[in-house]
Amino acid sequence: MQANKLRQLRKEKKITLDELAARIGTSKQTIHRYENGIINNIPPEKIERLAAALGTSPSELMGWDQITPMKYKNTVPLSTKKLPLLGSISCGQPIYAEEEHESFASADMNLDADFCLRAVGDSMIGARIYDGDTVFIRSQDSVDNGEIAAVIINDEATLKRVYYYPEEGKLILSPENPRYAPLVFVGGELEQIKIIGKAVAFQSAVI
Repeated sequence: MQANKLRQLRKEKKITLDELAARIGTSKQTIHRYENGIINNIPPEKIERLAAALGTSPSELMGWDQITPMKYKNTVPLSTKKLPLLGSISCGQPIYAEEEHESFASADMNLDADFCLRAVGDSMIGARIYDGDTVFIRSQDSVDNGEIAAVIINDEATLKRVYYYPEEGKLILSPENPRYAPLVFVGGELEQIKIIGKAVAFQSAVI
């Protein structure tokens, strides 16, 4: 994060800390930490809102335009695209997935995904998906056994490994954490289950 750039743009626009905080949905103290470099790992949706509020682009605000990776032999430039961030998905007990249509996450141009969700909880840590990770989803209504899917259960969303046994009329949604028991659905209970997509990638914050 270009802390000096953020402070400079805010002052040029004559926007107070309180005003900027209100525009992006955070606190005055958080903006202060951004400007002083105390917080560097800013969520992508906050970067988008900061840039919009200050009349600039995320790349200009973050200083990404100044990076020239090809000067190093072991690096290559990445072509990226933006995918809509459609709220949160539980990695524990199912939670309602509230859509955030104005939020986006950047992904590699070659990633075959349609949208992404923010992981909440720790039930998928065995698959290296942690609380706060961005999970990229390819829209499809079925997955192979053992694949990780975003699943809707009575309007609530969860991320689990899926195992379906049609001959038994049974569906198992399995976590990747021994602290959690699998969710088992049989017979008519299957009508409340809807697979909305396959998890194809995830993105963790660098700490």
